Amino acid sequence: MAVKKLLSGTGMDRMPDMAFRAMSLIFRIRDALLHPDRKLEKFGIKPGDTVVDYGCGPGGYIRKAAELVGPGGMVYAVDLHELAVESVDRLVSARGIANVKTSLIRDYSSGLESGIADLVYSLDVFHMVADPARFLQEIRRIIKKSGRLILEDGHQPRALTRQKVQDSGLWDIAGETPGWLVCGPR
Repeated sequence: MAVKKLLSGTGMDRMPDMAFRAMSLIFRIRDALLHPDRKLEKFGIKPGDTVVDYGCGPGGYIRKAAELVGPGGMVYAVDLHELAVESVDRLVSARGIANVKTSLIRDYSSGLESGIADLVYSLDVFHMVADPARFLQEIRRIIKKSGRLILEDGHQPRALTRQKVQDSGLWDIAGETPGWLVCGPR
């Protein structure tokens, strides 16, 4: 249980550097074999959209998101871990991806403009968030009134994800798949 908590977290927000590096290695192997970035095709991302990968980690979804929004769109990769932001910065520089910007989250603030995002997705993150109300409040601040939040349960039961969203009072659950909730701002 202690190892699982160290690697996947429970209310800890920022994981230790060692755990982040281990997770990054595991994700590189997973991404090469399973191509999880294909799930972004199911989110309804359109050319020209502004998308936020909230809790971007080492950047496994960034290339696909940048491709889907196209040259007229923008992807913001935000994370509270410095190593995540550095990893995405290296990725976009090495690949010459021009429509991705990074931002380091500080005290739940992404540093992004209010009402900027058409879509925010947060994948395999929510189970680690120590203060779900502040997390959801910040996402609500940066999303457009017509925007959508794709929220993956991560390592917690769906009922708990649903309860945290409802307790925030900021979101309506507009739909569900086996993998995530689709939420709209109230």
